[in-house]
Amino acid sequence: MKQRELITRNAPAPLGPYSQAVGANGFIFVSGQIGIDPITGAMPDDIASQTHQAIKNVAAILESAGTSLNKVVRADVFVTDMNNFAAVNKIYAEYFSNDPKPARQVCGAAALPKNARLEISCIALT
Repeated sequence: MKQRELITRNAPAPLGPYSQAVGANGFIFVSGQIGIDPITGAMPDDIASQTHQAIKNVAAILESAGTSLNKVVRADVFVTDMNNFAAVNKIYAEYFSNDPKPARQVCGAAALPKNARLEISCIALT
């Protein structure tokens, strides 16, 4: 299985020893993205802004790999407060409007890096 590391300046640099994404066998595996602005390094406090930015970060990584949000087959969303589920879901639906919708799970997390309120990872077709 041939693998390639994918890196773009249009998404935040990894916070640890992992790749932004890896391509293998026609798939792109995007590591969890939080709502950090890749230009300023800042992260807003509110869940809506963090959700928009996290998805924009995922999209930037996918675009650098020659694919897009429309090719996502699975998404994983981690939130630190399940009371934010409806707000996250509404914003998520704005970006993932194609059919069929990606398979998805939403999990509650006790804590996330940099005190983020959510983290999103995905698998997409190339």
